[in-house]
Amino acid sequence: MREDWQMRYIAVLLMAIAADACWAAEAETKPPEPQRAQVVANGTVRIKDLADVYGARENQLIGQGLVVGLDNTGDQSGYLMMQVLANLESNWGIVIPYQNLQPKNVAVVAVTATLSPFLKKGSKIDVQVSSVGDSTSLAGGILLQCPLQGGDRQVYAVAQGALSVGGFSAKGGAAGGAAVTKNHMLVGRVPNGALVEREVETAIVREGLARIILRRPDFTTAERMTEVINGHWASSCKAIDPCTVEFKLPALEGDKTEISILSELECLRLMPDAAASVVINERTGTIVAGSQVRLMPTVLAHGNLFITVKSNPIVSQPFAYSNGTTRVLQDTNVTVKEEHNQALVVDPGPTLADLAAALNSLKVAPRDIIAIFQALKEAGALNAELKIL
Repeated sequence: MREDWQMRYIAVLLMAIAADACWAAEAETKPPEPQRAQVVANGTVRIKDLADVYGARENQLIGQGLVVGLDNTGDQSGYLMMQVLANLESNWGIVIPYQNLQPKNVAVVAVTATLSPFLKKGSKIDVQVSSVGDSTSLAGGILLQCPLQGGDRQVYAVAQGALSVGGFSAKGGAAGGAAVTKNHMLVGRVPNGALVEREVETAIVREGLARIILRRPDFTTAERMTEVINGHWASSCKAIDPCTVEFKLPALEGDKTEISILSELECLRLMPDAAASVVINERTGTIVAGSQVRLMPTVLAHGNLFITVKSNPIVSQPFAYSNGTTRVLQDTNVTVKEEHNQALVVDPGPTLADLAAALNSLKVAPRDIIAIFQALKEAGALNAELKIL
């Protein structure tokens, strides 16, 4: 009986050894999976939100035109408006000296638009219309046909259509009457108001290479992006500089195209990096501090001195049947109040949350926090770039 048990034990042991050997052999023959960068697992931002493909860029267009159909709110005077209108009418075969033109329902405007990449002839784009002369309102106006040029002076689109101002203006008929205005009446928009007449040649892949351009150049972000892309397509890209990552497209297989590969690339995720900075807008009292902001060991103290001066009028009334006169005197009271806040010791390297908690514990207003940030920067205790708008 004991020998049977021993034989069964030996058989099970041999089976386990054989299985382990098979697993080891399979592991040796199976190619190792590519190791993805750690930033992929912890990434929160897509590449398409951080960078653009070189060549896929927008182009600015500009032109000058006329808006007609205004209700006596057009340009009241000006050589420019009369000359432009005279030139326009001469194109229609009507020759009128510009000195004789004094319409009040016409305004000279600047027309701007943005031509997105890959648009074809016949595509429609929005245009922005802004008054150039002394017009008081563009509400209800119609933009006459206006060519839009690029930086090379070539016409890429033609605009025309009814303006949408998105506001109103009303005032009393009498001179000096009350007036009510909503929004800005001298800037309008023509949705889908321009037709693309010339296409912009766009090449995003040259000799199998595409360049990814970071919108905010950064050494660390460029390196992390390289790791993420190489983790998906081994040895396919390299960072040329903090702004440019060069990507070599893999061989096209099956129904794969360059567009499908770039679409797959722009959906990869990574954690971008940024320099520590504090942005301050003194006009509005707005403070925005990045998560990388750190403080050196320091002591913060805040105290306010309030001086209040009040003047109370007092009437001095003379006695009856006296020769005195009634007089108004001023009783002035001066009050001084000083807040005594304890100095706060900040430990080395606090996070943004610790910094906010420290300043809130001092009960300081945003404008006082601005002064504190400036003092910390001057003292060398703020390890961040201080930007004042």
